[in-house]
Amino acid sequence: MSLSPEQKAEIEEQRSQSNKTLRVVSEGMEKHLYTAHEVLDHGFVRVIDYMGDDAAICQAARVSYGKGTKSVQNDAGLIRYLMRHWHSTPFEMCEIKLHVKLPVFVARQWIRHRTANVNEYSARYSILDREFYIPAPEHVAAQSVVNNQGRGAALQGEEAARVLEILKADSNRAYDHYEEMISQDGQDGLARELARMNLPANIYTQWYWKVDLHNLFHFLRLRADHHAQYEIRVYADAMCKIVADWVPAAYGAFEDYRMGGANMSGRAMDCVRRMLKGEEVTQENSGMSKGEWREFEAELNG
Repeated sequence: MSLSPEQKAEIEEQRSQSNKTLRVVSEGMEKHLYTAHEVLDHGFVRVIDYMGDDAAICQAARVSYGKGTKSVQNDAGLIRYLMRHWHSTPFEMCEIKLHVKLPVFVARQWIRHRTANVNEYSARYSILDREFYIPAPEHVAAQSVVNNQGRGAALQGEEAARVLEILKADSNRAYDHYEEMISQDGQDGLARELARMNLPANIYTQWYWKVDLHNLFHFLRLRADHHAQYEIRVYADAMCKIVADWVPAAYGAFEDYRMGGANMSGRAMDCVRRMLKGEEVTQENSGMSKGEWREFEAELNG
């Protein structure tokens, strides 16, 4: 991970400060404030600011003054009820602002989640650093033969080494040309907004990303799933650990009902009922397509 000296100094200064406040503070989240959690080879996730905690979710659901007289146990039960019945607005009362450093191709997946506020590092105004994502050998894999948007078995030996060498060489060659174009023997050179277009998608960018807890849970449900691309999943995994410390009751309910639960169609529920009655149910008599049945079996078999 590469933090600039200026960023390190800023983090140290921020972490050395202690401010008195009347607003709700999550002790679990306080330890994460400004700390950079390493992701991939040069990336990180760090919390810049946050609002709310588990009690804030319950307060919004009850529309009450202060914390009221409810116990932590009652709050946890209410949060599980809200999650179980898809009552999303109380979770929107909590927000988090993250500073994320990530490869451009990961950012282009990430930005598909259009329910956040984003401000990205501008390569029109600034010069990007020579930092590229180069996967570890175990993550250099062939195209999957069963999933058009996934990877299969890892490449081995000389083939993996050849691919890694191409990635490194092409990345550095593109950056060499980028530098040449923006600075030509003391002359003005090409405009930065044009020179950037030749850079590869594995170069690192940075942004501030602010989102409420409801939409963050939706992001994590999709991106922390084992089907998600590895390079975005590791960011989601790091964020899961942060959220678990921030709102432990809400994260526990999310983990149980969303990450560990399953959504079933009416046909799938009918099949479950028939199975419980002892009936033999097959794909042919289920009313499901082969794809639906395959997914149904996967859910039942874990």
